[in-house]
Amino acid sequence: MPELAAEPSDADIVRAAAAGDRRAFEKLYRLHVDKVHGAVLRLAGFDHARAEDLVQESFVRAWQKLDTFRHDSSFGTWIYRLAVNTALMAIRARNADPVSIVDDEHLPDAADNPFCPAERDELERAIAALPPRARAVLVLHDVEGWKHEEIGNELGMAVGSSKAQLHRARSLLKRALGDTP
Repeated sequence: MPELAAEPSDADIVRAAAAGDRRAFEKLYRLHVDKVHGAVLRLAGFDHARAEDLVQESFVRAWQKLDTFRHDSSFGTWIYRLAVNTALMAIRARNADPVSIVDDEHLPDAADNPFCPAERDELERAIAALPPRARAVLVLHDVEGWKHEEIGNELGMAVGSSKAQLHRARSLLKRALGDTP
């Protein structure tokens, strides 16, 4: 009986893509776009069009910088960090709240969130309405699991400022959700 060929690893696919194989890069895109999109969507305040643009920009940058990927971490980790950095740079460049009013088309699909529809809508609206830096800290810390030191490095702020922004974001969320003391 002939042996079945093993699926190539991410590292093998990255090497092929770095050598110019566009199909290999398309495979990397398909494997990692959902995780990247989820993080970028939250950072973009649930603005789907903006998140799509940032995801595409991230993958274009990844294609351009693929020869700099050192395989110290997984490709998934590398593209995720590149995408988060791209989104954070866009937030900094705008220096304004990217979404002041969120309508229903900017909310995530029900399957992406375990809350009931009414709770999910209310929570997503409240997160989207947060000031950009507070939202970025909240998303990176509470959703993505980053440490304050990492957030401080990425956002160019002191650890104490990251903690203060997180406290501010949580307080604003509680107030928006009607949970004030």
